[in-house]
Formats: sequence, C-alpha cells, structure tokens
Amino acid sequence: QVQLVESGGGLVQAGGSLRLSCQASGRTFLSYAMGWFRQASGKEREFVAYIRWSASDTRYTDSVKGRFTISRDNAKNSVFLQMNSLKPEDTAVYYCAAANVLSASPQAESYIYWGEGTQVTVSS
Repeated sequence: QVQLVESGGGLVQAGGSLRLSCQASGRTFLSYAMGWFRQASGKEREFVAYIRWSASDTRYTDSVKGRFTISRDNAKNSVFLQMNSLKPEDTAVYYCAAANVLSASPQAESYIYWGEGTQVTVSS
C-alpha cells in the first residue's frame, strides 16, 4: 500500500511558477513510476507527465513540454512538478499517481495509487 499526499498548489498569475510536491509513504518507492495528472472543472482527467527511475526517463503531454519539469528524490520518497510560464488553461486539480515502473504510461488506468489532489489556479 502506498499513500500519496500532494502539496504546493495555489493561485498564481499567468506567466508565474509553482512547484508541486508529492510525498509517498512506504519503503518501495523505487518500484513505482510516478505520474502527474490534472482535471479541470467539467473536463476529464488528463495526463501531464511521468517519470520512471530518473530524469532521463520521463514523458510529458505536448501542452506542457518546455514549461513543466517532473523530477523525483528517491531518498525522500518524493516526486515534484516544476511548473513555469503558467497559463490560465493550466488551471486544474493536479493529482500525483504511482504505477508499477514497467507499466508507466499516459493512461490513468496504468496507475495503482492516487493522491487526493491539489488545486492550481492561474489567473489571466
């Protein structure tokens, strides 16, 4: 069992930055690929990024490439999402999720554990 707790959301102006954090419980953190998803009001949950073991093995959705960076600190059982050049369309609840490391994909169905989410609001 893995518990995930997100933090770092908030209100920011367009063009600003936020850094989301996700703290995972358990001693098998390295067994999991970590992903970030988001869900805007009235829309379906969508993939943002995932990371397997290191920064050399990541994937992003096209709309955030060059603006968002996913990273992980395996010693601290944590994963991060650095979000720069934020746009109003990035407004959503952001969720951290864990998948078996070989099953990581942009599909939400690949992920076993989910956090409760943190709200990000970008004002224009």
